[in-house]
Amino acid sequence: MDELIKRITSDPEKCGGRPCIRGMRIRVSDILELYSAGLTSEQILEEMPDLEQEDLKAALIYASRKLDHPIIAA
Repeated sequence: MDELIKRITSDPEKCGGRPCIRGMRIRVSDILELYSAGLTSEQILEEMPDLEQEDLKAALIYASRKLDHPIIAA
């Protein structure tokens, strides 16, 4: 799983520093939105041919890890 998460990059010069796939301008949130719209992995890969199956897995792992942190109340 650690190899997959390396596919997620963040560059202040691209997409405002939001997490993207392999330095491309495809954000993790873009992939999550496509899944939430009901698209399958195969449909997402057809829609975005620069992506690979491992990129989709990496996006889900990244989101899962981010959500697994407790919210600290101020």
